[in-house]
Amino acid sequence: MHLTIVMPVLEEEATVKAAVGAARNHCDDLIVVDGGSRDRTVELARQAGAKVATAPRPGRGLQLRTGAALALDAGTDVLLFLHADTRLPVSARTAIEGALAGNAVGGGFLVDFEPAPPLLRLGRGLVDLRTRRLRAPLGDQAQFATAAAYTGSGGFADLPILEDLDFIRRLRRQGSISIISERATTSSRRFIERGVVRTVATNWLIWLLFAAGVKPTRLAGLYALVR
Repeated sequence: MHLTIVMPVLEEEATVKAAVGAARNHCDDLIVVDGGSRDRTVELARQAGAKVATAPRPGRGLQLRTGAALALDAGTDVLLFLHADTRLPVSARTAIEGALAGNAVGGGFLVDFEPAPPLLRLGRGLVDLRTRRLRAPLGDQAQFATAAAYTGSGGFADLPILEDLDFIRRLRRQGSISIISERATTSSRRFIERGVVRTVATNWLIWLLFAAGVKPTRLAGLYALVR
């Protein structure tokens, strides 16, 4: 199995070397896709050993789509989409191989937050419930897919927000989605800065409105309140 990690970045010079160093332990290739950073993000990503591409403009959906296209052109078997502030569990690759051997077409991990104040530990339980019931791991849960399933789903759309939810909904139509019980660890910075209750409540509102048919372009302003 040839596994490629695609990592979107923007103005990440303080953290990109550590992010790349941690991610390289789990993959055969790592493509960092920059959204137009004006700091040293690109230089430091290359120094850390990543292949670097540049998207035409900022936007996580567009950046992920750009990186995936490069990986597919190079003949990868599996794509894993990893945020720069998310760390994979030690056995991530083995777990993915097992999931795909069990006929899953893709999936993601359960999530943990670092740091994790009491309210976020409760929030983690809600995320676990949503993930398992809906079979919908999101971007900070390290979504992955076979090359065939990614292509069949249409891949990531160039959306201002919710590119991860839009993608996993379409990926589910390709086959079984695996929820790996080992946890990816993601930064809780935005929850703490914006308030845990406010951020969680706003996120759920946005997801519900999206499920009801409201376009991501209309929800982008609401999403900005918790970024």
